Amino acid sequence: MNIQPIHNDADLDRAFARLEELWAAEPGTPEADEIEVLSILIEKYEDKHFPIGQSDPIEAIKFRMEQQGLTPRDLEAYIGSSGRVSEVLNRKRKLSLRMIKSLHEGLRIPYESLMSQTA
Repeated sequence: MNIQPIHNDADLDRAFARLEELWAAEPGTPEADEIEVLSILIEKYEDKHFPIGQSDPIEAIKFRMEQQGLTPRDLEAYIGSSGRVSEVLNRKRKLSLRMIKSLHEGLRIPYESLMSQTA
């Protein structure tokens, strides 16, 4: 195992290439250990250089609507009246905890995506 820190994108590419070579390693082998260490190094580098911003709850709702072919009317069961749905989708009203819970349970939108109040 010859693992080195990842300092730049070229190092990252090499780490990914090595990870791909090792992908079928049997658990408990030195190769499997190398996969684990490489994965940690890659994750650390990507978190530092390619951070993912907070999710937008309205975009998460719209994404789920698109995935499932839902209309704003379909959201009334989770958010409330058509006026309230419109206010939420147009960012004039923030999601309440009740709405968040209902959207999570009914549409399986992750809590993490709904809890950010950037809306």
